[in-house]
Amino acid sequence: MDSPVLDILIIGAGPIGLACGLEAKKAGYSYLIVEKGCLVNSLYKYPLNMTFFSTADRLEIGGIPFASIQPKPNRPEALEYYRRVTDSQALNVNLFEEVTALGESEGIYQITTSKSTYRAKHVIIAIGFYDVPNLLNIPGEGLPNVRHYYFDPHFYYKQKIVVIGANNSAADVALETYRKGADVTMVIREAELGRIKYWTKPDLENRIQEGSIKAYFQSHLTVIRENEVDVQTPAGLVTLPNDYVLAMTGYQPQFYLLEKFGITLSSDLRRHPFYNPDTMETNRKNVFLAGVICGGMDTHIWFIENSREHAVKIIRHIQAQTQAG
Repeated sequence: MDSPVLDILIIGAGPIGLACGLEAKKAGYSYLIVEKGCLVNSLYKYPLNMTFFSTADRLEIGGIPFASIQPKPNRPEALEYYRRVTDSQALNVNLFEEVTALGESEGIYQITTSKSTYRAKHVIIAIGFYDVPNLLNIPGEGLPNVRHYYFDPHFYYKQKIVVIGANNSAADVALETYRKGADVTMVIREAELGRIKYWTKPDLENRIQEGSIKAYFQSHLTVIRENEVDVQTPAGLVTLPNDYVLAMTGYQPQFYLLEKFGITLSSDLRRHPFYNPDTMETNRKNVFLAGVICGGMDTHIWFIENSREHAVKIIRHIQAQTQAG
């Protein structure tokens, strides 16, 4: 027998996917949120000691208060908040269930996952971009001492590490590992540090100036070997002894999934997905985008605080469609 037809199926149980579920439930729609990993999977992968740039009220969804000890919450507080939202609102969430295909027949979508098949009138894609790192594309990047994710500084005690990047993630990694006893060298393509939290940047600048953290600006890695790396600097090629490379080079959306689902992407390098900014509807009728995925490669456009409104736009549009006919 065919499965019942849901009003809405939401792909992704991050903060914005949960916000879409809250709005769908509030409007009385039948819905399901399907997530390939754990709840708020991207936030779970954040560094253990990470503090958000935003205040707690800017991370709230569905008008549900986010209580935090400090004005800017940390990772454990955020995980606790989104778990409590999910439980207190009894959201319908299936975890560790990956969506593999999106078909359509007579205006009804068929969503195939790793565990089941669902049918829905509307689909909301609210996936993030933390699962696909931007690669260096240099020899040795596949070695086990190269990491694109960072969790805890203790592991790097007394290790020689190279941190690649100039923004928040690289700054946090460099400072935390340095303070836990690592020998830290930063390799930065730009001539100066980039977008860094205002309470972190002076600290890093001072550590670089005093030489506690070494930094090569306008430089890049050319080769990674088991125990050393080559760095191209303005003064020439430098070989550094190395135990671990932490490539904090950013991440990108799952473009392959959008293409697989038939979502149009721009032909330029930014790869912006097509959607109507008033309704969030894509080129496929009744398929919507929500959250950071809307920015394509411009991953610094959309955050929790300014994309949670996508949920409201989408549900209002669906309600208007329903009322019209």
